[in-house]
Amino acid sequence: MGIKAFLCRPFAAIIVRKIERLAGKEVEIQHKVFSSLLAKAKNTSFGKDHHFDSITTYDDFKRRVPVKDYEGLKPYIDRVVNGESDVLWPGKPVYFAKTSGTTSGVKYIPISGESMPEHIKAARNALLTYVHETGNADFADGKMIFLQGSPVLDKTNGIPTGRLSGIVAHHVPAYLQKNRLPSYQTNCTEDWEAKVEAIVDETIREDMRLISGIPPWVQMYFDKLKERTGGAKIKDIFKNFSLFVHGGVNYEPYRAKMEEAIGKPVDSIETYPASEGFIAYQNSQTEPGLLLLVNSGMFYEFIPTDEYFNEVPSRISLEDIELGRNYALILSTSAGLWAYSIGDTVKFVSKNPYKIVVTGRIKHYISAFGEHVIAEEVEESLLEAAKMKGIEITEFTVAPQISPADGLPYHEWFIEFSKAPADMISFAKEVDMNLQKRNIYYADLIEGSILKTLEIRSLRPDSFRNYMKIQGKLGGQNKVPRLSNDRKIATGLQDFIKQG
Repeated sequence: MGIKAFLCRPFAAIIVRKIERLAGKEVEIQHKVFSSLLAKAKNTSFGKDHHFDSITTYDDFKRRVPVKDYEGLKPYIDRVVNGESDVLWPGKPVYFAKTSGTTSGVKYIPISGESMPEHIKAARNALLTYVHETGNADFADGKMIFLQGSPVLDKTNGIPTGRLSGIVAHHVPAYLQKNRLPSYQTNCTEDWEAKVEAIVDETIREDMRLISGIPPWVQMYFDKLKERTGGAKIKDIFKNFSLFVHGGVNYEPYRAKMEEAIGKPVDSIETYPASEGFIAYQNSQTEPGLLLLVNSGMFYEFIPTDEYFNEVPSRISLEDIELGRNYALILSTSAGLWAYSIGDTVKFVSKNPYKIVVTGRIKHYISAFGEHVIAEEVEESLLEAAKMKGIEITEFTVAPQISPADGLPYHEWFIEFSKAPADMISFAKEVDMNLQKRNIYYADLIEGSILKTLEIRSLRPDSFRNYMKIQGKLGGQNKVPRLSNDRKIATGLQDFIKQG
C-alpha cells in the first residue's frame, strides 16, 4: 500500500464522522443556511428589491421571492455579466459557468468565492465516503482520469468563463495532480475525437485505477482502447481499475455495454453536480439514493411536479417532503441564485439521512448524452427549416437512438409531413444545423463525433392519430410529446414508417 492510500483511510474516517454528525439535524441546518444566505445578501440589489431585511420566516420568503427559472432571473444576471457588483450576491462572481440555455441561448451561471469550494469538497467527500465504506483506497496510489471539458477559460468583463468541468479542473488538489490524467495540454483539445485519441495515447500504458466522466464519453474512450489493443477488455488493459465515477446522465442505458467493455464488476459512484451547485452524491454501495448536501451553502425548496405548472403550486422546504413523490428542485445559493428552478426533478428515497434519486427534467427533453435538448429547440429548428423550404409538418416527435446497428448514436426524428421535402437528406442537415445553433451541448457532441447528425423517419398519413388511438389516448387533452429521453414512443411508431 502506498502512502496516499495509507493516509486516505484515516482522513476518510474523520470526514465521514463529520458528515454523520449532521444526521437528524438536516432541517435545522437548512434553517441556518436559509438565514445566513439572506443576511449576507440583504444589501445586494436583489436583496433590497425583495426586502430581505424584513424576511424572518420561510413563509415571508415565499411571499417576497417568487420561483424563477433562468429567464426570470436574467435581468439581474445580465447586470452581473455586464460587470456590476453587489447585484445577486456581495461583490462579483469568481467564475461564470457557461451552459446551454433555452430562449436566452447560452446561460451564464455565477459561481462565487463561497460556492466554488463546495464543488471541490463535495467531489472529495464522494470519494472519501466510498473509501470509508469499502476500505478500498488503492486507487489513490495509481493514475486517475477525469474526462471533462477544456480548462481553457474565456473572460466575460474580466470574469473567467467556461464549462463547469473546465473550471473545476483548475481546482484539483495538489496531492492529486501527479496522479491525474490527461495532461493539461491534452485536456485543452477542443475536438473531442482528437482529444480521446490523445487520452488513449497518454493512458494506455499507465496504471489507471479510477476513471470518471459522463458515461457516453467514457464508452467512447473504452471503444478507442479496444481498437488499439485488438479487442482487449478494459480489465486486461488496466489491471488495477476498480472505480468508475459518473454523473450528468442516467447511467442505466449504458450499464450493460460498459460492463461488457470492462469485463469485470467495478464499483461506481454516482454524483449530482450542476453549474448551480453540487447537490448530492452516492455515499453507499449498498443503499439506494444520493446523499443530499444540506450544509453546502444551498437552501432547497420543492414543488410537486404535478403542480409545477399551476398558477399557485405548493412550495415546501425539506421538513415537509414526502418519500416517493416527484418534486421540481428549487435552489437558493451562496452564488446569488434565489428560488431558482433548476429544471430537474427528484424523488426522496430516505429521510434518515435525506437521500434522493434524480428522476428527470420538469419538461420533456432529450439528454441521453448530456445535451439537454428541450422541446422549444426542436420545434424551432424544424419549423425554421420547413418554412424556408416550403415544407408542411403535421406532427413529429424525437427520441435518442443510443445503440444503432452500426455507426455513431444519433437523434431519430419521426415526422408526418403534409407536404414532404423533395430532398430528405438535405432537409435533415438543415434541421440539424438549426439545432446545433440553439444548443451548444448538442453542437459539441456532433463536432466531437460522439453523435452523428440526426436522421428523419417519414411516417405515413394519420400515423400519429392511429398511434394515439392504439394507446387509448386519442382526443381530449392528450398530446404526443415532442421529444422524450427513451424510445417508448419511437418503438410504437416503427410500424408507421414509410418504406422506400
